[in-house]
Amino acid sequence: MWEGYKKGYKAYLQLERSLSDNSVEAYLRDVEKLTEYLLATNQAKTPGEVELKDLQHFVQWVAELGMTATSQSRIISGIRGFYHYCLLEKISATNPSTLLDAPKTKRALPDFLSFEEIEKIIAQIDLSTDDGGRNKAILETMYSCGLRVSELVNLKMSCLYLDVGFIRVIGKGDKERLVPIGTDAIKYIKIYKDNIRVHQSIQTGFEDILFLNNRGKNLSRVMIFYIIKSLSKKAEIKKNISPHTFRHSFATHLVEGGADLRAVQEMLGHESITTTEIYTHLDRDYLRNTLQQFHPAFQK
Repeated sequence: MWEGYKKGYKAYLQLERSLSDNSVEAYLRDVEKLTEYLLATNQAKTPGEVELKDLQHFVQWVAELGMTATSQSRIISGIRGFYHYCLLEKISATNPSTLLDAPKTKRALPDFLSFEEIEKIIAQIDLSTDDGGRNKAILETMYSCGLRVSELVNLKMSCLYLDVGFIRVIGKGDKERLVPIGTDAIKYIKIYKDNIRVHQSIQTGFEDILFLNNRGKNLSRVMIFYIIKSLSKKAEIKKNISPHTFRHSFATHLVEGGADLRAVQEMLGHESITTTEIYTHLDRDYLRNTLQQFHPAFQK
């Protein structure tokens, strides 16, 4: 009975929301779980007939299957997405998932670096070598733009608009976004392009890739991880550092500096602002100072 709704929802996710195949499958699995529950409890209801209490019992059923709070929240998010579609298509007159509570989950906060620690890591690069010149441009770009490692290794020459201070990034689900790039990153990209990359023998198909390995192909994600780990060790920084640490530090420093969370969401390429909120682990002194600066009750 639900197959037609699922097909329509799949088309909506692919065409209107332009989600990747993996994301589409994840959303469809969430709806599949709901239909499994309805079958298991002998409820022949259409999406428009499902009520809040049905969804609450469904969540309880999912919990009893032994799923973690994180997995339960993921399924509830998928059900909310499905009912958003049902409202748009007038399959359902109301959204029964609006008041559906998700279990509380504790989100782990990855390590982030202070600006001084980032400077210390970058200072370990040996600029007398070609690899060093490339690595300097890589790390400056990662910190300046908050890129995912996959976005960095696939960054194209044709996506650089350095004269106006932007780069075009192709993120998850092939979604494009324009990200501002800082003056230091621009400076070292130009040095790398004009003095190092120009002398390389580039393999066919990689002519437009910005950062290349010694064989003239794009760098692997593992190679970026290795570069950062090696430099962090030289800088004697004990934190658990990966390429994502630079992205996390980029966002943290923006938020601590007073940047609007929506702007940070846009620069990071997050589909949901809930994902961006993990970057707002601000210390109490910062929050107290903000309150004292902006709240009328503290300005008397």
